[in-house]
Amino acid sequence: MSAASGNSKRYDVIVVGAGHNGLVAACYMQRSGLNVLVLERNDYIGGAAVSRSLYPEFTYSNCSYVCSLLRPEIMRQLELPKFGLQVIPYEGGCTMMHDGNHFALYDNHDALRREISRHSKRDAEAYDRYARDVMRQCKFIKPLLLREPPDPTSFKIRDIQELLYIGKRFHNMGEKRMYDTIRFWTMSAADFLDEYFESEIVKAHYAGSSIIGTALGPRSPGTAYVLLHHYMGDIDDTVGAWGFARGGMGAVSKALGASFEASGGTIRAGAGVSKFLVRNERAVGVALSDGEELYANTIMSNMDVKRTFLESMDASDLPSEFVEQVRKFKIRGSSGKLNIALDGLPEFPAIPKGAPCIRGDMHVTDTIDMMERAYDDWKAGRWSQAPYIDMLMPSQIDPTMAPNGKHYMSVFTQYCPYELADGPWTPEKKQGFANSVIETIARQSPNFKSLILHAEVRTPFDIEREVGLTEGNIFQGELTMDQLLFNRPVPGYAQYRAPVRGLYMCGSSTHPGGGVMGAPGHNAAQAVLRDLKKVA
Repeated sequence: MSAASGNSKRYDVIVVGAGHNGLVAACYMQRSGLNVLVLERNDYIGGAAVSRSLYPEFTYSNCSYVCSLLRPEIMRQLELPKFGLQVIPYEGGCTMMHDGNHFALYDNHDALRREISRHSKRDAEAYDRYARDVMRQCKFIKPLLLREPPDPTSFKIRDIQELLYIGKRFHNMGEKRMYDTIRFWTMSAADFLDEYFESEIVKAHYAGSSIIGTALGPRSPGTAYVLLHHYMGDIDDTVGAWGFARGGMGAVSKALGASFEASGGTIRAGAGVSKFLVRNERAVGVALSDGEELYANTIMSNMDVKRTFLESMDASDLPSEFVEQVRKFKIRGSSGKLNIALDGLPEFPAIPKGAPCIRGDMHVTDTIDMMERAYDDWKAGRWSQAPYIDMLMPSQIDPTMAPNGKHYMSVFTQYCPYELADGPWTPEKKQGFANSVIETIARQSPNFKSLILHAEVRTPFDIEREVGLTEGNIFQGELTMDQLLFNRPVPGYAQYRAPVRGLYMCGSSTHPGGGVMGAPGHNAAQAVLRDLKKVA
């Protein structure tokens, strides 16, 4: 399509979408000396990493809710603590059992072994082997997170060097570990955990990480990698640790925005983009929803791959094969979210009073079979009647999120479909979904329902409409083997560059995937700077 000339200011780079990856990319490019503009359709920045006050005196992390995956290199280089970001580690977690018992997770290694031993002495002995093998996979993958994936069909020196780098790391694992790694990447979480543990509650607790944000069940091939994906973060050099951003997840975006603006960058909120402007097979600007056109030498999209190429571009500007591959990219909504204001601290009789595990993530699904049945509901086009729940009360250690004596609870749940088998979402159906989650929690907490002051309910349909994530998929695409590394999002286009010259991708649809990690934004910025000869 043609782009009319205008008198508006021209920028070096326009970034579409002020989610955390867009802001990370903008920070790096602005600090390199480029003049960068970030456009955001909402009146606030952050995308899915936001803090919002939707009930008086309470602050919700109303989409993403915990911090771990954000790369420490990015935090240091962009000086995020200087701009107010503080991450508070939480103290373990637990899964409550239907017989009144519980399984607790502790940061202290000896305490954790004693806890596992309560359920199985054999599993207590197996835990160190499990932790060692998971960390071995983390050590193999983590160095790849901040590197541009190679094109295995290319003969460019950089691609050959990257392939050799990966091959050398893989070969250095040794023959047995090489076989183990190939198996691991294609295994189900259930099969993987069966190789270590016998206790159903131990396996259920660790399997939870394999289904969060994923349209797969714990017995689906590939979920072992999803489990690993959630282990790759670290806080204060503690690998796999999780924590709360003080003030909610919006503190991450706020610090990124402040870092960007301190370098001279510009953010325009309330400026939704309707179309990328292309002239002579090159991206030259964007058209806003109100008709205004803005121009830049480089355009970068933080939107997911479907919104970028299927909704914001003319198909005639793209190769037909590429468009078809984008259509086939799997982005399936499976997650719901409740944010609840509570008049006090709920009682959980299964957990000993004063136990630190209540200050971490709490679950109520105590067998893998329960998770699989919850997934069966999603496959049938209905929300899970006994959903998997990941609930936290960050107000216990972050007093900024709720008034004194009251508490904020974040409830992330699997599974909730984007489309229902019996027709569109209605307010009544949305309340039915919320009731299934609330009743599931209430079975473990007798006073829970009486404490509820307000609840924000978000289905995948709501998340798509409000945040802009296709089908409400929090990873901007499934983290399956066919959609990782040089296959993400589309083979041949995994290096952040679109088929149209001057257009780049930086969202979680690109390598290394989703979570509040910042790596896609970092890597995309480096691709732009290399193309502009700003870095080696």
